[in-house]
Amino acid sequence: MTTRTYSVPGISCGHCKAAIEGELEGVGGIESVVVDVDAKTVQVTGEVTEDAVRAAVDEAGYEVASVS
Repeated sequence: MTTRTYSVPGISCGHCKAAIEGELEGVGGIESVVVDVDAKTVQVTGEVTEDAVRAAVDEAGYEVASVS
């Protein structure tokens, strides 16, 4: 299982968190999602491609700036 942290500078509130979590819940292979509003990060654990996560975050209306 892989854990990646995505920097998403556009996260600013609980609505942002809920929108991103909602989109990522529909992506197969994800075991857990942790959105940190203060750090502006999304931590994803599971067997999922980086492209799938980027697409879901984009669908929520946000952009991934970097991945670690």
